[in-house]
Amino acid sequence: MAKYDPLETHLKRQTTASYEMSFRDIERILAALLPKSAERPEWWGNETRGDTTHVQCRAWLAAGYHAHLHKGQDRVRFQRIAR
Repeated sequence: MAKYDPLETHLKRQTTASYEMSFRDIERILAALLPKSAERPEWWGNETRGDTTHVQCRAWLAAGYHAHLHKGQDRVRFQRIAR
């Protein structure tokens, strides 16, 4: 199991178009701390390239969401991707 698989599973269970989580919520789901770099918007980039090195974004993209950091608040809004 990859580190961010529990986040993907959690997001797939959500039924709302927009879903917010604190860093602490995410860390509980992962059973691990987020890296310090998670405080930067770039870490939450929604990269769709298959060769991306940002493995974390694969979790929310696979669950059908884009991530948007609330800078300075340690919160992230996941917005469902229109299909």
